[in-house]
Amino acid sequence: MPSIEIEPDNFSQTKAFLITLQSSSISEEIALANLEELRGLTATMGLSAVGSLVVKQRENHAKLLVGSGKAEEILQAADQVQADMIVFDDDLSPTQQRNWEDFTQKIVIDRQEVILEIFSQRALTREAVLQVALARMEYSLPRLTRSYTDLSRQRGGARNNRGGGEMKLELDRRVILRKIDQFKRELIEVRAHRDRTRKQRSISPLPRAAIVGYTNAGKSTLLNSLADAGVLEQDKLFATLDPTTRKTAVASGLHILVTDTVGFIQKLPHHLVDAFRSTLEEAIYADFLLHVIDVSHPQAEQQYELTNKVLADLGAGEKPQLLVLNKADKATSINLAAWLNRFPEAISTSLVHGEGRDALKAAVARLTLRLVPPLQFQIPLERGDLVAYLRKNGQVLSEAYEEEAIEVQAQVVPALLAPVRAWIKS
Repeated sequence: MPSIEIEPDNFSQTKAFLITLQSSSISEEIALANLEELRGLTATMGLSAVGSLVVKQRENHAKLLVGSGKAEEILQAADQVQADMIVFDDDLSPTQQRNWEDFTQKIVIDRQEVILEIFSQRALTREAVLQVALARMEYSLPRLTRSYTDLSRQRGGARNNRGGGEMKLELDRRVILRKIDQFKRELIEVRAHRDRTRKQRSISPLPRAAIVGYTNAGKSTLLNSLADAGVLEQDKLFATLDPTTRKTAVASGLHILVTDTVGFIQKLPHHLVDAFRSTLEEAIYADFLLHVIDVSHPQAEQQYELTNKVLADLGAGEKPQLLVLNKADKATSINLAAWLNRFPEAISTSLVHGEGRDALKAAVARLTLRLVPPLQFQIPLERGDLVAYLRKNGQVLSEAYEEEAIEVQAQVVPALLAPVRAWIKS
């Protein structure tokens, strides 16, 4: 299978000016939170944010998304801080993007391109690399009609064909269309292999949990806390793209499989929604979900609702959930109390400091055992070793010594039943 040569840009020296639009339906608090999220995205991408602006507007304008007066204000502010690039939190059409670069003589990108660039930097597995390459090419295709000056650059999958002057657009279009077709065929093969792997894993009788939540809420930290998995933890958005599965013990004799998934985010580029559905599908096949919430975030409620909406769209909305209220040490006591009053079974944690780990494991064990029906065992009096096995590898609910046998009621996951299966009462 041929390799994919798509090199992420080096943006470490690029100075960016950030723009978010505030319509009449958006409060100032939400606009500032959106700007802060864009700041996090651009930092993850490798840009250096040198300034920002919240632009209030009543309606969108076809040419530049904003009116000419606002556009001039943005340009002056960007020039004042010597920005090389302007980054919009809102989507720009190919025409608007071209108009902005003609107007400012700067590189202008939108939120979609920022996220695509981050994904290209984070993709590790063959499937993720293919998905990102496909998404970037689909994003770049309608942008081929623009002229390329020395300061502009070709986007997405055509980065290796950069150059000054007018591009051979029709040739580039055919090349990209061929690559899109090629990557789609390769993805079919890779996904078929992934589905086979998933089916093999589903043969395992161990209960399965999927960790879900908004990006940077602490999902990888949770996996490491439960399983000592050694998964990369970074205070960056989208540190994890590829699902990671680990086996972990949540109580004596009680093991489960836990899978970390890609983080959710608002306004995810539509090119990536289908592409990363496969990683999110881990939630569909899980027995229950561990929903991590950054309870200190000013938009924690919106992030919680967005995650649940995406889960519902995937068909996993009815899965049992355990809410993990992470970063509780940074939250106000009033806000944390409000979440706990609303969700009494939620677990308050500060995973990076190890706080709440024992309570979390106990809660996961309780949720796991709800999936395991209690069984009645009739153990011979001389087989105390089997009773000891049940105590070690399951949850003993009752134990009574009768004249001819030891009557034991216990919960044992199917994977550990073999040594005691013969003594299950029919």
